[in-house]
Amino acid sequence: MYSYSQLLLRNLGLSLLFYISIAVVFTLLFMENINQQQAFGKKSIRYLAEQTLITIDTSNIDNNLKTNVINNTETTAKQLAQTLNNLFTFNVVDISIISGKKLFSQQNKNQYPYFDFMVPKPVNLILKKQNVRIHFQLSFNKDLNLFQQLLLIFALAMVIFCFIVTTLGNKRYQKLYKGIGEQIKKQFSQILKNKKIYSDSTFDYLKEGISEIKSLIESQQKSSLILEEKAFTDTITGLNNRNKFVQYFENNVTKDGDAKFGVLIITRCSELQSINKIRGFNEGDRYISKVAKIMQSAVMQFTGGQIFRMNSCDFATILPNRQLPDGEKYAKILTDKFNEYKQASDLDSIAYTGLIAFNWQSPLGELLALVDTAISIAQTQNINSWFAQKDANILKDPSATYGNKNWRQEIEHVIEQKRVSLLVQPIQPNSRNSKVYGEILARFINSNDEMLPTVSFIAMAEKLDKIVDIDRLIIEKAIEEIKNKNLLDKSFGLNISSRSISDEHFLIWLERRLLKEHQVASRLVFEITEYGLQQNIRNSKRFIDLLHRSGARITVERFGISLTSFKFFKDLKPDFIKMDSTYTRDIDEDKNNQYFIRLMVDLAHRLSINVLAESVETLEEKHTLEKLFIDGCQGYYIDKPMSL
Repeated sequence: MYSYSQLLLRNLGLSLLFYISIAVVFTLLFMENINQQQAFGKKSIRYLAEQTLITIDTSNIDNNLKTNVINNTETTAKQLAQTLNNLFTFNVVDISIISGKKLFSQQNKNQYPYFDFMVPKPVNLILKKQNVRIHFQLSFNKDLNLFQQLLLIFALAMVIFCFIVTTLGNKRYQKLYKGIGEQIKKQFSQILKNKKIYSDSTFDYLKEGISEIKSLIESQQKSSLILEEKAFTDTITGLNNRNKFVQYFENNVTKDGDAKFGVLIITRCSELQSINKIRGFNEGDRYISKVAKIMQSAVMQFTGGQIFRMNSCDFATILPNRQLPDGEKYAKILTDKFNEYKQASDLDSIAYTGLIAFNWQSPLGELLALVDTAISIAQTQNINSWFAQKDANILKDPSATYGNKNWRQEIEHVIEQKRVSLLVQPIQPNSRNSKVYGEILARFINSNDEMLPTVSFIAMAEKLDKIVDIDRLIIEKAIEEIKNKNLLDKSFGLNISSRSISDEHFLIWLERRLLKEHQVASRLVFEITEYGLQQNIRNSKRFIDLLHRSGARITVERFGISLTSFKFFKDLKPDFIKMDSTYTRDIDEDKNNQYFIRLMVDLAHRLSINVLAESVETLEEKHTLEKLFIDGCQGYYIDKPMSL
């Protein structure tokens, strides 16, 4: 048995090892963050200096003029220093002529010298064209203060935890061993006195001690089960997640398992991405929760049915020891309930379902591929429909493309019959001087006059190499409606794929179309993702030049995901950038995103680029973005999509 001091030392030793490992991780994370800030600061300061300071070669001019240039440079340098101080906090910043004369100097004391190893060394920026050298080191006192507080709080928590655990453990085991010792002593005493007292009560205390140990073990097992349950539970719906699905299939769908056969059903939420983009993530979570509740109420009619959330869009249902007709009955119930939900909301669709029968010999990967094919077919039929995949050999036949074939027919039908409907979601300007537009959203109609799931339609058009034709169809439809409805006093945004801007025939067609409709062209703003522009810089520049020659404009959407350099935008000269929703979501509470957006707005405005924000969901987010001088806001809080 350990003494209290031995137990305490052991616990402190283990805690110290854990604390050191955590401290190392914290240090590496903070150092990486600080280095990123220093690198970002270096790029920003270089750009601001190049834009602010005068570029003059003083080597070939007379002394009087050289003096005037240096004086002007000194004045400009002070303005630059003031701008830098507004944007950054420095330990050291010196601005001087390359030849040696100091124009500006400032030093602040590092409040945490014992963390010097975490702070990057000062940076020397040599701007030859401006004849200026900038020597600086950013201040990271706030970061280091946070780092120090975290270490102290964690250390204090570990010490308190060790004392509490040691005290409680020592008392419990002292009581246990004392009781056992007294009983053993009593038994030996009775034996020595030849008194045969061996009743059940003799071992009561010993049994009590064993029972207490057993209860401790059971308590630990319960804690492990709680942690395991959290690891296997989806946080939004409370359903089991994909890991639990795989575990269930491996443990139960076996020759000797509880489910030797059954039906696998996958339900895909077709509107999640659209809702997240147009209405916001909170509305997307509510949509997913509603679908989960519908499925839970439906599966209650099938004893033993299990529901799992596989990923953001897909739910899996397993009906063990049931035949395909039972699965079809379940799918029909889902379709009816999804249709009721659709009527109560303004969504184009809710979800599509695919199902397949399985037995214990069926490979899980093959089953999922077959069900995915079934969903593809269901999406080309009626709204919220389902499809049962009965041909298990489809994957082994390379000529069989049921899902793709159905989609190809639907896409070609949409293109030939121009079955596309256009909605528009306005962007609200934050000042009278801000020039913004409304984003056009396309909806596609199948041969049954029902809406096809937009996200799936675009994805399949990309897969089947039809996306360029779809872009052309949307542009034609938009131009036609703007002319027919006399909407030339407004501007409209059109999304375009990265594949289209690399297609030679499409670019020739687009330029001719815009030049022919020059009045409409001046009201069009083409939106393309930042990633799409980066895929081929030469094609991107050619595409943007084409738009500007034709009078149209360009927006770089989902900006901030890959942190493209501003030199890239300076060369391409877009008209707008639209910040990705990950930066605007809960912006009123996120100080880091506020700082980032404010810096982006300042730099973009210097390049005459307007900055827009999408997925604005609350009044607080809107007010915060206005304070950061965003030019326009778009989102479900601002306005819902409406017919063009």
